[in-house]
Amino acid sequence: MNWITLEQILLSAQPERAVAVDPALSHSQLRDAALSLAAGLQTRGVRRVAVHLEDAADLAVALLGAWRAGASVLLPADLQTQTRQRWSSDVDLWLTDEPTDIRPDDLRQAPLEAAELDLDQCKLSLCTSGSSGEPKRIEKTLRQLSNEVQALEQLWGAGLGPACMIGSVATQHIYGLLFRVLWPLCAGRTFVRRQLAFPEDLQRASRPYPAFAWVASPALLKRMGNNLDWPALSCVRQVFSSGGALPTEAAQSLHQRLGQWPTEIFGSSETGGIAWRQGGGLWQPFADVKLSQDSDGALLVTSPYLPVDHVEHTADAARIAEDGRFELLGRLDRIVKLEEKRISLPMLEQALMAHDWVSEARLGVVQENRASLGALLVLSESGLHALRNLGRRAVTDTLRRHLSEHCETLALPRRWRWLRQLPLNAQGKLPQAAVEALLMAARPKAPQVLEQIETDGQWSLQLVVPPDLAYFSGHFPTAPVLPGVVQVDWALSLGRQLMDLPPRFVGMEVLKFQQLVRPGDEIQLHLRFDRERGKLYFAYRNDTAACSSGRIVLGVAND
Repeated sequence: MNWITLEQILLSAQPERAVAVDPALSHSQLRDAALSLAAGLQTRGVRRVAVHLEDAADLAVALLGAWRAGASVLLPADLQTQTRQRWSSDVDLWLTDEPTDIRPDDLRQAPLEAAELDLDQCKLSLCTSGSSGEPKRIEKTLRQLSNEVQALEQLWGAGLGPACMIGSVATQHIYGLLFRVLWPLCAGRTFVRRQLAFPEDLQRASRPYPAFAWVASPALLKRMGNNLDWPALSCVRQVFSSGGALPTEAAQSLHQRLGQWPTEIFGSSETGGIAWRQGGGLWQPFADVKLSQDSDGALLVTSPYLPVDHVEHTADAARIAEDGRFELLGRLDRIVKLEEKRISLPMLEQALMAHDWVSEARLGVVQENRASLGALLVLSESGLHALRNLGRRAVTDTLRRHLSEHCETLALPRRWRWLRQLPLNAQGKLPQAAVEALLMAARPKAPQVLEQIETDGQWSLQLVVPPDLAYFSGHFPTAPVLPGVVQVDWALSLGRQLMDLPPRFVGMEVLKFQQLVRPGDEIQLHLRFDRERGKLYFAYRNDTAACSSGRIVLGVAND
């Protein structure tokens, strides 16, 4: 590939060099747009700009244009009100897709002259939630970013060849920014502009290209099921995964289907890339990344992706082998004290995930009366089967017995919550504060709505029955079934949200309950309101048969 360094990316225009696809963008178009944006920023006297753009090519233009104009760039994690308030005094201008903000096209002027970017003066600030959920700002120079993309190319460039880079992760964060934008930009590989959140989207985006690679997260890779065209996808050059631990079963499934192991990347916004691995086992540090440990066993990192002579003190406990590779032992900042006993949450999570019933586990402290542990679990297929056929108490008792082999009674979770999937944030993280908030929240009483479609006044909704639904506790303890009265209540409640229904409940007609609805079931709900008769028709179905149906009679309010 024809490599261009980051500092020289705005020099000679190369109209034949493709940068982005759908829609296509050439290097000369990217260069002209960045230099035009730089002129607009200079005219306004902008020295600090916040950038949040969904289109990866627009983001590349904004970054390069700001740096050419001598402005530093802040990449906020989102555009929530509190985020804007937090950083408002640190920036002169917000460059986003929002209609109330300035957009890149609004600033275009006659372009500045092409010039080499200064590796040490071009600055980037990344925002991360951190393990506690408290936002944190991390400063980078263009030199650090340039060092990292060159290392990635040296390691994997030959194998990728002309692969189009297709990603499911946001470019507002270090992993997506490097792998989806800066690395392909320097290497001359095209990239897909949009972040693709679902496996089906990734498949559709991959089909036009004879060579492609995926920049993904564990959250997406573990959802890639049998409905995809795996023979067609098996020509993927490489699958990258970062942002969290990739479950072993997900890595094995990809290996079986694609004939290759996904490449896991370990690092953080603070450190940049630290190490990589394929097929589990020990982590291999990137070239020139030097590791040591403090007295608690935490990794200490020095690398070309950090300031010169800086040692980054991580909270990752590790065991370093003689050949320099290492095993991660969990986060030291996730060791809690209960009644003066130190308890490692990662160790207990690993023990839980060793059980056949558990796919993922996160533990936290529940501060209620006296402090105790609680567990958020994503059950495996066999775990969900056990929940449906044995009941909640039997599952928790079994898992407590399993865990008791690894810890004292004090450390056994007293509160258990079943989830379909862990609610990871945009960075693929689940901050500890979010874990503990979920543990303190009441068990759900409503379905999860995946999709809702209206056709000629009739609604079709795709619903998931939460495995931890509160109504399962008494109906029935050893074989949880969704009560019929709850199905009626959901139909009426969702109908009121979607349609203008009369306020008074009058009665029910022709109720039929044909199939049991169980924890974790995915069901369809069809709603139709006959306004002339004042009747709301509802019907629930699973993939193969009708579950229940009936009519809810409604009337106007009583005088």
